[in-house]
Amino acid sequence: MPTYKDILTINEQYALDNNKEDTAVKRLLLHYAQMSSSELLLHLSDEMPEDKYQDFLYAVDRYVIQHVPIQHIIGTEQFFGYDFKVNGDVLIPRFETEELVANVLLLYDEVFHGEPVDVVDIGTGSGCLAVTLSLEEANMTVLATDISDKALAVAKDNNATLGGRVTFVKGDLLEPLQGKRFDIVVSNPPYIPDDEFVEDIIKDHEPHLALYGGEDGLDCYRGILRGIGDHLKDRYIIAFEHAFNTAKEIKTLVKKHLPDATIIQKKDMQGKDRMTFVVKR
Repeated sequence: MPTYKDILTINEQYALDNNKEDTAVKRLLLHYAQMSSSELLLHLSDEMPEDKYQDFLYAVDRYVIQHVPIQHIIGTEQFFGYDFKVNGDVLIPRFETEELVANVLLLYDEVFHGEPVDVVDIGTGSGCLAVTLSLEEANMTVLATDISDKALAVAKDNNATLGGRVTFVKGDLLEPLQGKRFDIVVSNPPYIPDDEFVEDIIKDHEPHLALYGGEDGLDCYRGILRGIGDHLKDRYIIAFEHAFNTAKEIKTLVKKHLPDATIIQKKDMQGKDRMTFVVKR
């Protein structure tokens, strides 16, 4: 049997030769070897057991040849230090969304100073936003919505597994919020324009309902902002993740519907305009 070092070297190159990420191969190896990165370093010269080796090779082919996301192969994605279950029914949590959570927590401290608040996550998907906020801040009472029964099933599973405190309701955008008002609204809605090119690994394995946001990608933001005023308390925070090239359009929409609020737009760690925060103190 080949050693872990040989297996890693050969399959990382295999991925690169097929325009895939070599880091994904290492993550698959760690998963099937049931090791941490530090453990793998100590065992690079050891031979990989036959059964684990075959499972790993099959997984690499699913990733490289069949374009299956490694998160679907492994079954989880780490978000804000928590392992969230993911499958083809939900969008895979992205690193940029972790930054949205971090900024919401900072703004919460600035605006509400640790007071109890009501939070809603519109279009929760895997539940990564809602569940993480409920775990990170005990004074947040969190409601999460989604139009998809299958997505809600995944989110509920994550909430139960991770010990979150989220209540879930089904419905499209503001529809399930009738009669309710919130201190904090968060949303990472679908924002890819309908005719924009999307890589096969995303298009073929992640739900289109969570990807495409209309002709210009802004349909969900319009739907939320059009009626969100009826669901806000006197002080509030709204936090959106959006495409890097639509920050100007998002700002225009916010000014139209919430002209008295302060708009804060932030770049992500890659320098892209990914986040818009709307604050009323």
